[in-house]
Amino acid sequence: MLTRAGLLVLWLLRLLPLPALAAVGNGFGTLLYAMGRERRHVCQTNLARCMPGLTQAERNALARHHFQAFARTFLERAILWWGTPERVRQLVKIEGMEHFDAVRGGPLILLAPHFVGLDMGWTRLALEIDMVTIYSRQKNETFNATLYAGRLRFGRQMLLARQEGVRPALRAMQAGRPFYYLPDMDYGQRDTIFVPFFGVNAATITGVSRLARLSGARVLPCVTRMLPGGAGYSVRFLPAWEAYPGESIEADTRRMNIFVEEQVRQMPEQYLWVHKRFKTRPPGEASWY
Repeated sequence: MLTRAGLLVLWLLRLLPLPALAAVGNGFGTLLYAMGRERRHVCQTNLARCMPGLTQAERNALARHHFQAFARTFLERAILWWGTPERVRQLVKIEGMEHFDAVRGGPLILLAPHFVGLDMGWTRLALEIDMVTIYSRQKNETFNATLYAGRLRFGRQMLLARQEGVRPALRAMQAGRPFYYLPDMDYGQRDTIFVPFFGVNAATITGVSRLARLSGARVLPCVTRMLPGGAGYSVRFLPAWEAYPGESIEADTRRMNIFVEEQVRQMPEQYLWVHKRFKTRPPGEASWY
């Protein structure tokens, strides 16, 4: 019942102009930062490990801005789920389409790091391109159904549960669907190796390298950025990686982490710091959280 009431409020919020919705999101994020003790701790732990050069006051400010950005994207999903296609196009602009056009037609991995606006990027691209992606099923059935339906609104998209593995995604790529792939989170020990992320050993999925080797897919970075001042978002294609895959799976996976680091430094408040990125530790090492 509570979930349905929350979704009703979200549905109503879609009627607000974007600057007003952004202001509500910032206020909601400030509240979450104050009340969300566990996730605040996770965020602060990640920032302390990844950005030790910042002072405690600077990390606190960055964490607050992250919670605000996270809350904004949560509320602004109302436009993705119930807004018109025209409003979605106004909300999210596509940049660098020439990089996509240069490699379209063959197997293609869209490398989409976990910035808070990644759902904005997915939905905007879904208006133009039929894709495949892997999603994590939500524990709340009502919210999961809404999220699932929202991601399938436009085009003929394919959503695969994480439990299905990557083989269906591989078949979809070979049939011409770009794979919107989010491989920069800690999903446990399976199919991972430890490589540095901001100088910290991090369990990292090797799927980008393995899929590129199996399918011959090109890797095209695809980064979604929240724009300042309630101006919406941009989803930007960068040039496809050359000489990839490289000499080893480990080198390829390290290259991915270096790329994500570079993007995080450009908009640090927008990376998903509330995720337990360093949850999986080498044998014998205690949990950081």
